[in-house]
Amino acid sequence: MRTTPARRHAFVLARALTLLTILTVTPPSPAQARPPESAREPAPNNRIDDLVFARLRQLNIQPAPLSSDAVFLRRAYLDVIGTLPSAQEARSFLADQSPDKRGRLIESLLGRDEFGDYWAMKWCDILRVKSEFPIKLWPNAVQAYYHWIRATVRDNMPYDQFARELLTESGSNFRVPPVNFYRAVQSREPRTIAAAAALTFMGTRTDAWPKDRLDDLAAFFSQVGYKQTQEWKEEIVFFDPGKAFTGSRVGAARMVVFPDGTTAKLAPDQDPREDFAQWLTAPDNPWFAKALVNRVWSWLLGRGIVHEPDDIRPDNPPVNPELLAFLEKEFTGSRFDLKQLFRLILNSATYQMSSGAGRPEDEANFAHYRLRMLDAEVLIDAINQITGASEPYSSAIPEPFTFTPPNQRAIALEDGSITSAFLETFGRPKRDTGLESERNAQPTAAAALALLNSSQIQRKFDSSAKLQALIQARVDLRQAITNLYLTVLSRFPTEEEVRVASGHAEKEGGARRVFGMDLAWALVNSEEFLFRH
Repeated sequence: MRTTPARRHAFVLARALTLLTILTVTPPSPAQARPPESAREPAPNNRIDDLVFARLRQLNIQPAPLSSDAVFLRRAYLDVIGTLPSAQEARSFLADQSPDKRGRLIESLLGRDEFGDYWAMKWCDILRVKSEFPIKLWPNAVQAYYHWIRATVRDNMPYDQFARELLTESGSNFRVPPVNFYRAVQSREPRTIAAAAALTFMGTRTDAWPKDRLDDLAAFFSQVGYKQTQEWKEEIVFFDPGKAFTGSRVGAARMVVFPDGTTAKLAPDQDPREDFAQWLTAPDNPWFAKALVNRVWSWLLGRGIVHEPDDIRPDNPPVNPELLAFLEKEFTGSRFDLKQLFRLILNSATYQMSSGAGRPEDEANFAHYRLRMLDAEVLIDAINQITGASEPYSSAIPEPFTFTPPNQRAIALEDGSITSAFLETFGRPKRDTGLESERNAQPTAAAALALLNSSQIQRKFDSSAKLQALIQARVDLRQAITNLYLTVLSRFPTEEEVRVASGHAEKEGGARRVFGMDLAWALVNSEEFLFRH
């Protein structure tokens, strides 16, 4: 029996999971978007909390309670690996009474394969990993670039080494993947490359820089050469001493001026990129570590200590300078260990507080976890995980390199040109600029209507053998409801939710399949599912 939109909408209303917030494109209220929470006051877990709570006391802001285990479980999975926990993983974690279970969960997630997939996706947004216009990469170069990025994330390559390889490598764009940094820009002009380097590694935008300052940075990239080979679309990127150096000279010596105003003299055969990379990755560099820890903080908590996370400038100060300085010191002290930075933030009580909606100053000072919609890729993967379905992806580039197998996960798509109508509707970035703001995480009416009315999404539910198995007649009604809540929302239902769902089942006259599909569909369309909380 095919369920109708009218029946489904009535059930959503009966469960008091209103979709009005999404349809009118307004921020969700805590009652709409959050599941039941704990009332435990947060106690400091580490130095992060000391600094955040001290700032909140100065501002007379009350921090939110600590999140419940169910909320923390779902949040950690989505934030660290971009993947929902399975129902069994949820059951096991919620049943575990060990006091250290959150720390152990964090450690296990940092070691999962999906960690490499999800954070490679994030870096591919920043590094503009996509085929063709306006980016100058060919699909097989994209594949090489993506797999190198993913391997660096998986293997936890020190961040300073990651940056140096991207900035200084030479060779074939098919065989030396980091050189694609110089091709994944909209032009090969040194000023364009300099702006990309500043945005990526210094977290700063050069639009308002004085011309002389941008020209000084561009000089480091003025001798980047490109040479074609006989292989289609292959290019060699290299240091070309025959190209004109655009920096200043003192006699025969080439002089470079770093963004902090210091100068250096280059040896006659010295690649200026190497000098820039050495200056950039020094532990006392005023931008490098600061930009990265601010970016990771923003990725995990939804807002940077400097906001926006790629807009570091003197007239945009951090809301908590001591916190930013501490994270920067810890990161450089760990020799740029990215997983150690994740570990530090994720284990803080600040990260583990409940979500909420309040005054702008509460959110800006991290008095609660910030509600925000799931990434487009995470959302479609979650729907497919729940239903056991797959999503068709395609690319305008007719190449075997853009073919995707039937069960391809969206967080593991290698090429930004490989997409779907769902991903476009839900705000996946085009990867044209490297700006964080390219990803649209705001709820829109178009997205809400697409999820409500999409025949493709409806088919995923109607034909789902996985969902049918969860609601089969061999389990009692309460167990079927529990199975669905654990699968979709990663938590047990409340008694009130069981009562309302059971009442709807009775209205269906025992038609377990119709009831189960209605409930699964309603849960997926709830703001609790659509948002990180």
